[in-house]
Amino acid sequence: MKFLSLTLLLILSLTIKAYGQEDYKNPDPNFSFENPSPHKPVALPESVKFKKRPKNIILLIGDGMGVAQVYSALTANKGQLNLNYMKHIGFMQTQSADDYITDSAAAGTAIATGVRVNNGVIAIDQDGKVLKSILYISEDNNKATGLVSTSAITHATPASFVANQPDRGMYEDIAGDFLDSGIDLFIGGGKEHFTSREDGRNLLEELSQNNYRVFSSLEEAASVKTGPMAILTAAIHNEVYPERGNLLPDATQKAIEVLQSNKEGFFLMVEGSQIDWGGHANNTTYIVHETLDFDRAVGKALTFAANNKKTLVIVTADHETGGMSIDNGDISKGTLSAKYTTDDHTGIMVPVFAYGPGAEAFIGIYKNTDLFVKMVEAFGF
Repeated sequence: MKFLSLTLLLILSLTIKAYGQEDYKNPDPNFSFENPSPHKPVALPESVKFKKRPKNIILLIGDGMGVAQVYSALTANKGQLNLNYMKHIGFMQTQSADDYITDSAAAGTAIATGVRVNNGVIAIDQDGKVLKSILYISEDNNKATGLVSTSAITHATPASFVANQPDRGMYEDIAGDFLDSGIDLFIGGGKEHFTSREDGRNLLEELSQNNYRVFSSLEEAASVKTGPMAILTAAIHNEVYPERGNLLPDATQKAIEVLQSNKEGFFLMVEGSQIDWGGHANNTTYIVHETLDFDRAVGKALTFAANNKKTLVIVTADHETGGMSIDNGDISKGTLSAKYTTDDHTGIMVPVFAYGPGAEAFIGIYKNTDLFVKMVEAFGF
């Protein structure tokens, strides 16, 4: 009887194992991904002699991008990402003022201002005080400033750097905050929040009156090399990748091109917004496509930094989304499958990668508010 039981157990074990292998050969597109065209990372020098202190900071935020999202992209791209060049790595705790699980408004605010606020709030503290972001502090120090996003530019993460509102859903009010911001360039969706408004104002006309050149695409703005400039690329949000093409890396390149003309330097935040949306959907293909596209934007920033030698590049996330876990994969083939614990945000620490002058300050484990402090200290403000 004991022998029979052991035999049955062995058969059951082999059956389960075989079933798992066969199931992986017929993957669910929501959970599995195979990369048909890995991108080649940019070519950077093996060593660069950076200046002591950065003149420019490029902060790239992969919304919802935890370690599993990064490693899924690394696997899909056969072991090579532009992120591989970034050797100074830390981890950031993402809690908000009122919850262990943050939302993007509170997370963006913590990074942008150094203060933890309640979920849903854009750069206003618990006492109702308006908070000044790293973008505005940079302007106070005569630096050029810019924002790039694959979502609406009025969405929570970019809004945290330029607006002060009690609710992240107040998109029209957030759009209004751009008018007096002094920002030199912004690229993203959200055109309707500037034009189809309840108050009847056309903020694009008002931007033009404030000497902004306003465009609807990167192609329209191709010949313009100086700000102030607004490029609103979609009515609300931009398309998913690959439908939107090279918008994110090209917008990153455009922003650098425009902002670098300022002799005092610049601060630029670039958001890969839709990694988060793939996490909410528990859709591995969506996540990997968006993370790979985000890595191409990272490559644009790193290329500039290596040549410029005065630019600090920081790559991080506001939080992790989906509780993603990679349960199978093959780096040589660029394939993987994943599972998820939730369709919402999690409290998992997120990685921070840094490259350039001052990069060593970003090693370790620290709070999201510390990222703001580290950027301010890097600039020497």
